[in-house]
Amino acid sequence: MAVGVFDLFSIGIGPSSSHTVGPMRAAAVFAEEVKAAGVLDKVAGLRVDLYGSLAATGHGHGTMTAILLGLEGFHPEKILPVEVEQRLAAIAETGMLQLAGAGEGGGVQLPYGVKDMVLRPLTILPRHTNGMTFTVSDKDGAELHKATFFSVGGGFIVREGEEDAALKELDESKKELPLPFRTAAELLGRCQSKGLSIGEIMFVNERVSRTEEEIREGLLHIYSVMEECVEVSLKREGLLPGGLKVRRRAPDWHERLLKEDKDRDPKYWQEWVNLIALAVNEENASGGRVVTAPTNGAAGIIPAVLYYALHFAPGMDKATQEDRDDVVVKFLLTAGAIGVLYKEQASISGAEVGCQGEVGSASSMAAAGLAEVMGGTPQQVENAAEIAMEHNLGLTCDPIGGLVQIPCIERNAIAAAKAINAAKMALWGDGTHRVSLDEVIVTMRETGRDMSSKYKETAMGGLAVNVVEC
Repeated sequence: MAVGVFDLFSIGIGPSSSHTVGPMRAAAVFAEEVKAAGVLDKVAGLRVDLYGSLAATGHGHGTMTAILLGLEGFHPEKILPVEVEQRLAAIAETGMLQLAGAGEGGGVQLPYGVKDMVLRPLTILPRHTNGMTFTVSDKDGAELHKATFFSVGGGFIVREGEEDAALKELDESKKELPLPFRTAAELLGRCQSKGLSIGEIMFVNERVSRTEEEIREGLLHIYSVMEECVEVSLKREGLLPGGLKVRRRAPDWHERLLKEDKDRDPKYWQEWVNLIALAVNEENASGGRVVTAPTNGAAGIIPAVLYYALHFAPGMDKATQEDRDDVVVKFLLTAGAIGVLYKEQASISGAEVGCQGEVGSASSMAAAGLAEVMGGTPQQVENAAEIAMEHNLGLTCDPIGGLVQIPCIERNAIAAAKAINAAKMALWGDGTHRVSLDEVIVTMRETGRDMSSKYKETAMGGLAVNVVEC
């Protein structure tokens, strides 16, 4: 099946989809393979090699602890925050890892922890900067099973040697879709020929793998997790973990807004949008449960803009619950369709193209979703997505201390406001514009290719080196 809305919006834990969710998923797959190969009882040694960006900023992104959880058999979309805390505490206390121990039948106990991983920050594997190799051996040191994976952004992983097969499978699956598209031009062509909106095109394609009820329930569940993330964050005060001593602002801001804006005055729309974006990304920074949208580092943008759509868009003050649910579904389907374009033509990985691929793509997706639920034509929706990305081009990924905190948290709030403005600008036009979304996506890809590696999640340039951490 080609990339769909439920691939782009998946439930996981913070702080990073490429550095936390992807590595945990890869480690879990490896653990399952060892078990399936029937060699688990022979395993006496484990080696994990991390390359490039994973090694350079892994400590700040929770990469190593995520891998430990994955090796125990936990998957990011299923593990609960309380399980994360319990298992990591047990590993730290005992120094023992339960390889493949989370599933039925139990695993094998090995003396292994974060300090045992081999870090190779200056070694970049050919496929992607986020590379990792897992190896298990027997008591004599003989190799039992080995695999290399790449975390390519948004929690997606690719195994070394299977890149071409994965692309072939993706191409074949597209042919099975009723209304396949790879570019914005193809997407708009589908809309015109079928008389459907961008969200409706995405919905038709999603029907290949799910029923209408399953799609609706699944998307509403995703939004409920976004809401839950905000609710949890607003109750947690104090400092974020990691040593930068970044104070959580969302709880105080929420309290102030409840006093100043009891009736949701439209003049406060930006304060509420800022609050939602900050709340989500503060929770992500603390390793909480979030929705990759399409990445963890940009997880606050779509929830914030969707909050605007539900509370400040014209007519929503009189909307029924069913109307509001319709807005959520339509918004996420449309945003998902735009996300497909970035996955197809460029990248959503900060380690590959800089933050323009994470925050930029999320802002573009959110702008499209908002334009659609506010009555935009397919051309206006595409224009909204284009405007948002055009003004995120060249955005670097240089988090201080390798932590998804500065500038990441505030950047989500700024990008959410950009998305709303882009949608409004597009809706005041007639859909015609000089620069196409496809041209902007290609430009983003080429800009990312030309960007110095210092600015692609390596902690070797920008704010990461010019700001004193303590």
